[in-house]
Amino acid sequence: MLTATSFSQLFLLSFWSILMRSCSSEATVQPPQTTELVLYSQDIFAGPNANDVPVVGIPGKAWSFTQFGTVFAADEPMTKTPDPSSAIIGRAQGMYLISALDGSSVEAVFSIVFSNQAYNGSTLEIQGTGKTLAKVVEYAVVGGTGKFRFARGYATLETIPVNATHAVNQFNVTVRHD
Repeated sequence: MLTATSFSQLFLLSFWSILMRSCSSEATVQPPQTTELVLYSQDIFAGPNANDVPVVGIPGKAWSFTQFGTVFAADEPMTKTPDPSSAIIGRAQGMYLISALDGSSVEAVFSIVFSNQAYNGSTLEIQGTGKTLAKVVEYAVVGGTGKFRFARGYATLETIPVNATHAVNQFNVTVRHD
């Protein structure tokens, strides 16, 4: 015999079952997209238009790209080609720290902030340690926003010297993202 308590428990269980069945939907899992980009940063490290400058270092020591403890701030235009007058597609903004006592390693943490039509407002977050003054270094892509939400991947940077105050960094970026 059903008591009032067992009837209400049965009713609640039935109601909950119907509610859950009507609210459930079949989730579709989309495979991540892979995007490969080639970008160029215009690195100007001296003169009135410098965009990669030392901001702090060890007192009494030269603030240089091979001196342990030197921190650089960067806000470099990212262009479509190595030519500095080519279309700007975003900016590389962040900082670099000379992290090895002998000056042989640099820790980089920066964002690529896109302003071009295809990725406007999206970012890629890049970080890692590389050999100072190496021709090619590899960093991890640890995140992103906008079209690069949940990004993960890697970026290689190859330095192309232009003159005593200007270098171009070719970024080859491969990312998986939603």
